[in-house]
Amino acid sequence: MGLWDQFFGKKEKPKKPEEAKINRSLQKNLETIKGFLKDCDDVVYREFTIGKENKHKGAVIWIDGMVNKDLINNYIMESLMIDSRLVDPKPKAIKDNFIDLLKNKTLAVSEIEEVDTIEDVLVNIFSGETALLLDDYEKIIIIASRGWEGRGISEPETEAVIRGPRDGFTETMRFNTALIRRRIRDHRLKVKNYRVGVRSQTDVVVMYMEDIANKGVLEEVDKRLNKIDVDAIIESGQLEEFIEDEWQSLFPQIQNTERPDVAAAGIYQGRVILVVDNTPFALMVPTTFNMMMQSAEDYYERWDIGTMVRILRYFCLLIALYAPALYVGISSFHPQMIPTDLALTLAATRRGVPFPAVIEALIMEVTIEILREAGVRLPGAIGSTIGIVGGLVIGQAAVEAGIVGPLMVIVVAITAIASFAIPSYNLAISVRLIRFIILFSAAIFGLYGIMLITLVMLIHLCSLKSFGMPYLSPFVTFVHQFSDLKDAVIRAPQLMMNKRDVNAPKNQKGRMDDHQEEDFDIEEKK
Repeated sequence: MGLWDQFFGKKEKPKKPEEAKINRSLQKNLETIKGFLKDCDDVVYREFTIGKENKHKGAVIWIDGMVNKDLINNYIMESLMIDSRLVDPKPKAIKDNFIDLLKNKTLAVSEIEEVDTIEDVLVNIFSGETALLLDDYEKIIIIASRGWEGRGISEPETEAVIRGPRDGFTETMRFNTALIRRRIRDHRLKVKNYRVGVRSQTDVVVMYMEDIANKGVLEEVDKRLNKIDVDAIIESGQLEEFIEDEWQSLFPQIQNTERPDVAAAGIYQGRVILVVDNTPFALMVPTTFNMMMQSAEDYYERWDIGTMVRILRYFCLLIALYAPALYVGISSFHPQMIPTDLALTLAATRRGVPFPAVIEALIMEVTIEILREAGVRLPGAIGSTIGIVGGLVIGQAAVEAGIVGPLMVIVVAITAIASFAIPSYNLAISVRLIRFIILFSAAIFGLYGIMLITLVMLIHLCSLKSFGMPYLSPFVTFVHQFSDLKDAVIRAPQLMMNKRDVNAPKNQKGRMDDHQEEDFDIEEKK
């Protein structure tokens, strides 16, 4: 090649894996795979010979650290190099006899499949499988050998409960699906595999109950997953953004959970669960605002306790949204609404404070957010200490310095504590963001601004949907399904919650058999 051709001539583009084909020659297949896996030093190639006279060549390929080496050494290599010497394969009979002998009588492994493209070979190798190549055979055998190190099952940290199971999801997808299977011993529980991400090829599993799940939701999930075109999906949060209905909304439209019991309960209600590999969080669709205000413990305690806690939770939601804005709006625009004695006390506490109420609120709110973020990033014991000590020291110092009033410190502290009562972390973050919007509106228009933002927020929530389900269900759908209100703000006794929510098909609304309901009626009559 001349100098001109070297720099300006047409260069041959490297082939893509989907364009490469499997050859009958073992050496050509190895050269093709090694070309794609160039400079990948964690890939192991093991060539060997098989047969009585060691004339037939073979090779296995795997990635170090992603396979079970004991399985490869004791059940694959030993079978191929020792047990296979009992036969003498001939070139013409290699396909019909020897391959059948290897797959059905020699290899003592649980799963074996054949692939006919280099792309499938590479994807399986990167998934922790072992590829078996044989000379004079036009397919490559994939042997199940996954065995990477993983975190053990431990208690969920983001959804702690006093009464309930203590096991949580891990970063290994199959462990997570098994935890759900353990709770649902029904052949109608379906597990459908997807691969998302052009480069990452992340495994995503869709789990649902065949006769309970809404067919429209299943079709929409399938459509949105197949529509994703991105390099990589690292965590379920990235997948959530691709499949949610309105990415512009501040409200989360997909619920995530770290608890297998919550995922199993969602499947029993007709919801669809998405389990993503490499993350301990599963996604649940469709989702409503009411679902994010519920906790697993609501159903493990008696109905009266669950109802009381839920009502308290909604009250905390109102405090987290409106407390600072109400303080600013009333003290700045509507002081006549404050009782005289309280107004005098408030004026005395604010004597010498150089800033208006809205600046006070912003100073304290931003300080609390900084302390909260710093506490999350620091180690557990140190983080909680920083949060408590920092809040006390900074609040007291700010009051003594005359930067903020003591009543403002109390309001902001109560607001921060109330926000921790919201079970869903995603919803709690949204509430924190919306609180600032309401605060600025109150600083400009007073109580009228609070009402204006509230109306805009309610209109938005009424128009919002999650996979076709109204976001404010059952509060806006009780005309069609009044029984849904039994599991909304209140938690009715288990015997009364005999129907599934509005998402389930009409023929699967009942959670209890007819004869069970008749027995309950008989008991009540007695």
